Amino acid sequence: MRKLLVCTVAIMLSLAAFHTVIYASEVRVSVDGREAQFPDEHPYVDPKTNLTMVPLAFVSDKLGATAKWNGKLKQITISLKRDNIILVIGGDHHAQVNGKRVDFKGAAVLKNGRTMVPLRFISEALHAIVDWQPSSNRVSIMTSVARVPKGTWIWDSSILKQDQDKIIIFARTKGLTSIYLQIDRDIDPAVYESFIRKAKSEGIQVEALEGRPEWAYTSKQEDIQKFITWVKAYNSSVGPEARFSGLHLDIEPYALSEWSKDNKIILESWMDNMRLIEKETKGSGLNIAVDVPFWLNTINVPGTDYSMSAWLLEKFDSLVIMNYRNHALGSNGIVDNAQAILREASTLKKKVVVAVETLESTEGPRVSFHSMSSEVMERELQSAHNQLAHYASYAGFAIHDFKSWKDMN
Repeated sequence: MRKLLVCTVAIMLSLAAFHTVIYASEVRVSVDGREAQFPDEHPYVDPKTNLTMVPLAFVSDKLGATAKWNGKLKQITISLKRDNIILVIGGDHHAQVNGKRVDFKGAAVLKNGRTMVPLRFISEALHAIVDWQPSSNRVSIMTSVARVPKGTWIWDSSILKQDQDKIIIFARTKGLTSIYLQIDRDIDPAVYESFIRKAKSEGIQVEALEGRPEWAYTSKQEDIQKFITWVKAYNSSVGPEARFSGLHLDIEPYALSEWSKDNKIILESWMDNMRLIEKETKGSGLNIAVDVPFWLNTINVPGTDYSMSAWLLEKFDSLVIMNYRNHALGSNGIVDNAQAILREASTLKKKVVVAVETLESTEGPRVSFHSMSSEVMERELQSAHNQLAHYASYAGFAIHDFKSWKDMN
C-alpha cells in the first residue's frame, strides 16, 4: 500500500518561480511527510526555466508510477492508474496528457546520462498537492486523497444480480480499490464470478465479507468454518481473475450484552475463534482483514498488558478501524483516534485502513457524514490524509457503506 500512497504522490512537482538559482544539493523533496533520498542524480532548479527537475527514477521507483522510454522517438511515457503523460526529451514545451496536448514551461532533459523531468507539470497532471517551503529549500508533495486506496462494504450481495455495471461505474468514479462483499451462499457463484472479473479489470480487489457479534462465541466455530470452506472452494473453482483476494471479518463482540458484564470471557472466546481462522486460512493465499473499533488498543489481552489490537495485528494482514467521526482534526477526531493503532501497526509492519461512516447514526452529531455532502467528506478525508500519510502502516480509507455513500449528495 505504501506504493499506492506514494504513488499518487506521483511524480511530481516543480517549484516554479524562483528569483535565484538553488543548486541540486540544496533542494530537498518529501512525499507525504517522508523525505526522499536521491543516491544518484539530485533534484535541481533549471536556471533557464526556474523549474525543479527530478530524475525519472524518482517517479518510477519511489512514487509508484510506471515509466517507459522509447529511444527511437526520445519519448517518455509515465502512467499512473488512468493518467497517462507523454514527454519528449528536449521537446518543444508541450506534452500529451491523457491524449490531449498540454503546453507548459520547460521540457524533459538529459543530465549526466539521467533523464530529468519537471516536477510541477507532472504533479498537476497526476493530481498531487505541491508546496514549496523556501525557508528549508524543500518541495513537499502530498498525495491527493482522490488517489488514496479506498474500500467500501456491500452488505446486500443480491444487488449483484442486476446492478453490477452501476456498482463498477460508481467504484471507478470514487477511486475504489477494494470492495468488501458479504457472502450469500444462496446466490449462484456465477454471479460472484462475473462481478469479481469486472471489478478486477478495473483494479479493484473483492474481499469476502462475513461476521456478526455471535461469531465471538466458540459455539459458532462451525459457522466460521463453513464460511471459510465456501470461499476456498469457490476460489479453487475459478481462475485468478475471478477469485476473492481475501476474507473480511466484521465480528464486533463488544455489541454482545455480556461484554459490559465480563468481557474477559468474551475476549478469550473471541481469541479462540480468531486462532481458528488463522489456522484454517494458513497457506490459502487469502489476505485477512478484521474490522475493529478505534479504541481496541485500550483493551488488553486477558492477563497481560498487551493490547487486543496489537494481538490481532500480529495474526492477520490488516485492521480496518471503525473510526466513525465526521471531522478530521481536533480532539476525538479522525486523526486523533487513528494514531494509536497506526503506531502499533507501524511497529509490527502491518497495515491499517481508516474507516468513516455515512449511515445515519444515533450516537451524536459528530459521528457520521450522513446528511453531509460528499464534497464535505472529501475535504475532511484530505485533511486526515495529510496528517496520517507519514505512518508506514496507513493504508487509506474505507467508507461505510456502499448504499449510503452512493446516496450522498
